[in-house]
Order: sequence, then C-alpha cells, then structure tokens
Amino acid sequence: MPEAVIVATARSPIGRAYKGALKDIRPDDLTAQIVRAALAKVPELDPATVDDLMLGCGLPGGEQGYNMGRVVATLLGLDGVPGATVTRYCSSSLQTTRMALHAIRAGEGDVFVSAGVECVSRFAKGNSDSLPDTKNELFEEAKGRTARAAEGGGGVWHDPREDGVLPDVYIAMGQTAENVAGLKGVSRQEQDEFGVRSQNLAEKAIANGFWEKDITPVTLPDGTVVSKDDGPRAGTTYEAVSQLKPVFRPDGTITAGNCCPLNDGAAAVIVMSDTRAAELGITPLARVVSTGVTGLSPEIMGLGPVEASRQALARAGMSVGDVDLVEINEAFAAQVIPSYRDLGVDLDRLNVNGGAIAIGHPFGMTGARITSTLINSLRFHDRTIGLETMCVGGGQGMAMVLERLS
Repeated sequence: MPEAVIVATARSPIGRAYKGALKDIRPDDLTAQIVRAALAKVPELDPATVDDLMLGCGLPGGEQGYNMGRVVATLLGLDGVPGATVTRYCSSSLQTTRMALHAIRAGEGDVFVSAGVECVSRFAKGNSDSLPDTKNELFEEAKGRTARAAEGGGGVWHDPREDGVLPDVYIAMGQTAENVAGLKGVSRQEQDEFGVRSQNLAEKAIANGFWEKDITPVTLPDGTVVSKDDGPRAGTTYEAVSQLKPVFRPDGTITAGNCCPLNDGAAAVIVMSDTRAAELGITPLARVVSTGVTGLSPEIMGLGPVEASRQALARAGMSVGDVDLVEINEAFAAQVIPSYRDLGVDLDRLNVNGGAIAIGHPFGMTGARITSTLINSLRFHDRTIGLETMCVGGGQGMAMVLERLS
C-alpha cells in the first residue's frame, strides 16, 4: 500500500476580517496565489498531472461559492485538473488532506492539492450572522448527554426531542465555549493566562524568524505585498487582557483576549504517494501517519479534539507520550485548556509558536495552515512526531498524526 507524504506547503498571512490586510482580495484569487506558491516548491512536479484539487471552505457562498476548488484550478490554467470544494467547517482543509490520504492508499491517484480558504471580509451578506444564538439551558442538556455517555450510552443515539429540547447544531461558537468552561470548570483567569501565552509565544516566534519561514507573501490587487499576520500583539499582558469584558454572556468568561478573531487567509498542502515522490526524486517533508474524526454534542463542540486525537493516535499505534509537538487550534482558550489536559499533553509541547488566539483562525484555511505550521515547527525545533487537532462547529473533532521525514 502506498504511503501519503507531504512534499510542500504554503500559507498566506492571516488578515483581520473587514479591516485587515487581506480584506480587498477575493478568496479564489488569494487561494490561487497560495496553491501556485506550493506547487512552485516542487519544480519536479508537472502541475498538469495533479489528480484533484480539493479545497476546504467553512462557509461556501458568494465569492466563496460556485465550487471554488474548480475555479482555482482554472485560474491557474489547469483546465485538465478537476476541483472540489468541501466543508467540514473548522477542519475543512484537514478533511481534504484526509481525502488525499484515502485516495492514495486506495490506489486512486498519486498527486493531490489539499487547500483551504476563508475570507470572512468577503462573505455574502447574511453569512456572518447566519449562526443562531442559543439559550443557556442548552448547557444543561449538554451536561445530560455527557452524563449519559459516561454511563455507557455514548454509542447509543439519543433523540433530544424526547426531553422536549431541540438540538441547536450551529449555535454561536462562543456560547459553546461558555458551555465547555462551565462544564469543565475553566476559570476566566486560566483562559486569560492562556490567551496571553499565545500572544507572547507568537511574539517570540516572530523575533526568532519562525513565522517568516511559515508565511508566503501575498500580492494584493493594487500591487501591495502582505507578508505578516495582522493578529499578534507585541507586549500583551495579563493585566490588560483581564480588563476586557465578556462577549457572549454578561456573566461569561469568553472575551476578545482569550478567543480567536474573525479572519481572512488561505493555505495549501501538496500530498503525494511515496512511490511517485521517489520516481520524481522529491524528498518528502512528512508522512501522514493517521487521521481521526469524531462527533459529540454540538453544545460542547470545543471538546472535540480529545476523542479525535485518541482515535488518530490509536490508528497510528501511538500514545500521546510519543508525540513531540502538538497543535490544538485555539478557537477558544476555554476549550483548548480542558482538551490538552484530558489528553495528557505537556504544556511545553503545545502550540509552541503561539496559536489562533494570536495569529487567527480563517475557518476553511485552518486545517492546512496548521499542517504547514506543524511541519515547519517540527523542522525548526528538530522534532519528529506531530499531532494536529481541532474542534469543529456542529459538534465534531478532527486530528492527524504526522511524521517528519526531512
């Protein structure tokens, strides 16, 4: 069975939505630049031989509609390369890498582009506010489901209508984070301290050159070149962050300082069979060892990384102790903290260059962006095994285990 290897990655800077550096570029044009940059890193590969261009996008629509994956292929002049657009919300472009892995192992192709994009600035009117709010009593329903699962009912589907409560699947993500904070007892102070950690580590990684190595500059329509993330804030302190007001509930704990912002960005990963890489004389960066995807109550979606990571690690024949570096997407400090604790991840192995609280989380981009960051981090810090994982809106978790090869 052929192995799936990653031979190149590229990711754009991440802009602040509506007011940031990338607000004036279309998502398809942005993605085309990044896919072109990734392909350019493997000159031995004829782009026309790509078997499929698979693009993750959290909320397709408007400029992000019309099967943007195929649009990007044609923008690149690759009329013979098919394209597909996939949504698994926050893990959309991790899903496309998983699809490439499966196709390669099944013998149905050798070369795939796994890309992701989200440009919140360019959302069609209505997209950004299409996620309904939720009532606090859904937290009680989530606790009930968790209790039933703990009693052995985790594998049995339960119709919440039996309890007179309808499931609110795509509720405001901040409300789910408040639910997780309450369920797992995560304090406001712990969340603020984690948010400050993310900013401080990102600032350090900028200073030591890590993020410069990770970012591919983007040229805007007016010719301006953007080469830095908008998000990191130098000199962030706990004293300042602790003064911010809650965003989602008057008595809540989630603030702008301990969660990710809304963003724009794109990333791409070139996935190839190890046999084709050898034929072309390409030295792979990393091997995709395993992946996992799991579901849980939508109201506590932030805990998704736990079971998804356990699944991926089990498929790899590994434990968390075998992992050198872990990237958990920082949608909210409230969900990252209990996730890494439940997994038994040491803090000094987690998001060592800062995470999405500092640099941002463009939904469809994030899977591929973290893949790029994790591979570059394994190389930068001379480590071997990496775990990428994230919670997913709607009540899911996804994870991937990587082995650095060069």
